[in-house]
Amino acid sequence: MATNAPAKLQVKPTENERFQKLKEKFIEKFGEDPVFYARAPGRVNLIGEHIDYCGYAVLPMAIEQDILAAVSLSKTQTAQLANSNPLYTDFKVSFEDVQIDKSQPLWYYYFLCGLKGIQEHFSLSSPAGIKCVVDGTIPPSSGLSSSSALVCCAGLVTLEANEKTLSKVELAEICARCERYIGTEGGGMDQSISFLAEQGTAKLIEFNPLRATDVRLPAGAVFVIANCCVEMNKAATSHFNIRVVECRLAAKLLSKAKGLDWSRLQKLGDVQTELGVSLEEMLKTVEEVLHPETYTREEICQSLAITPAQLCSSILSQNTQHVTSFRLYQRAKHVYSEAARVLAFKDVCNEAPARAIQLLGELMNQSHASCRDLYECSCPELDQLVDTCLLSGAAGSRLTGAGWGGCVVSMVPVEKMDSFLQKVRSAYYKPDARRAALEKQSLFVTKPGGGAAIYLEA
Repeated sequence: MATNAPAKLQVKPTENERFQKLKEKFIEKFGEDPVFYARAPGRVNLIGEHIDYCGYAVLPMAIEQDILAAVSLSKTQTAQLANSNPLYTDFKVSFEDVQIDKSQPLWYYYFLCGLKGIQEHFSLSSPAGIKCVVDGTIPPSSGLSSSSALVCCAGLVTLEANEKTLSKVELAEICARCERYIGTEGGGMDQSISFLAEQGTAKLIEFNPLRATDVRLPAGAVFVIANCCVEMNKAATSHFNIRVVECRLAAKLLSKAKGLDWSRLQKLGDVQTELGVSLEEMLKTVEEVLHPETYTREEICQSLAITPAQLCSSILSQNTQHVTSFRLYQRAKHVYSEAARVLAFKDVCNEAPARAIQLLGELMNQSHASCRDLYECSCPELDQLVDTCLLSGAAGSRLTGAGWGGCVVSMVPVEKMDSFLQKVRSAYYKPDARRAALEKQSLFVTKPGGGAAIYLEA
């Protein structure tokens, strides 16, 4: 029996509108009652963007929005998948023929990632057949981790259906690995917070080994999420994986310049560990070793004494083979400075000085500027929304998630919350008909929610 496994909770659908609607949808679809439900939350990353895959700690919290699945078992070796959203088509697949098309990131492929990850972990030769209806309240492609929540929910469904147990940490690690089947080279933050989250607290998530520490947020502020209404699917573009590769290349050039075994080192965090120096010293090393101009393929090959074929086969990922220029100085500078901001944010929360909200707000603002200028993962709409939030009374505001669209998270003093929401509605959503139509699910106050769980009918 795994210790610290996801919770199993009791629910009465008749007393919970969301569960009741999903149950009715399931009965309508499959003509039987669900046997159990599985839930995995989305998340908002308060600070620490694009650094988990570089080996650095991040500071997210789970949100109330989630992926909820109703499930029954069947004797057939198939997964029958349906979605409560009529825009998403049904899907049925035999377990002998589970294939994930990286070029077409459809909703059920994310489910298959989680299913395949658990099946492979346990080497399940004849897994339990499942019928499943999925319902999601996380806006898709918004930077709130709807795709990872779906992978985590599917992993939990497969685990429960096959009467297996794993700890939350083991589940998070498996789901982080198996999401790569869809082509996203993430670092594990989304899956970790989905399983390790606890009601009422944010978490400092550290990697290698994976661990989570409670971070108590200031009582005098709330966090507000605002969607800029530009969608960005990480798996459908190469933006995200290009940044992963640029960080990998920066790590290799830095380690080679410092006499380390560069062929072995993949992450910027590994370089700091090997050198045994501070983040401030790593920032100085970036200034000394890397130049701000764009690097060409030829320059990288020359610096590492490798051939273009070796670059393509051992460093570039499948969907970055076409990239001919890279910005290494900017990416490394963002990663090391953002890693320092995460630790500073945690320290302010722990020490709780009188100016805590102001200090945390300043760190969030610095983070957004770094994402915008050094990592170049913002977009005009995100920048406009950040400016609007700051003018509307936020102490700090920044993009959250991969970027290039999606959401902004703002820290707002409690006494300014109502006027803040009103001003943002008036300035950003109401002047645009499309945004105005999406405003109800695009602007909301959130608090730290609980982690993934199984629900059984009471």
